[in-house]
Amino acid sequence: QVQLVESGGGLVQAGGSLRLSCAASPSIFRINTMGWYRQAPGKQRELVATITSRDSTNYADHVKGQFTIFRDNAKNTVYLQMNSLKPEDTALYYCNAAVLSPDWRQFDYWGQGPQVTVSS
Repeated sequence: QVQLVESGGGLVQAGGSLRLSCAASPSIFRINTMGWYRQAPGKQRELVATITSRDSTNYADHVKGQFTIFRDNAKNTVYLQMNSLKPEDTALYYCNAAVLSPDWRQFDYWGQGPQVTVSS
């Protein structure tokens, strides 16, 4: 089993920056792709960005050039650097990890979803 512990959410003014981090607990499971998703009030959860274990990244169109995802495999940690934040970026941000068990079964784990609030 894997636990994801997130940090870095909070309140920021428009144009500001925040960095989210998500640390996965040590495990015999192999962590593959990690990513960030967000859910704004009244909306469905949506992809923000993902990164594979080989650092291949994928971004939602609306955050390209604004957000950067990166990871430290030695620490089992993924980060999301968010710049030029806008009020529409306000949401709960969930960390996700796709992991592989020793017997080759894949599981998805989610973090608790820190709140990011951007004031205008």
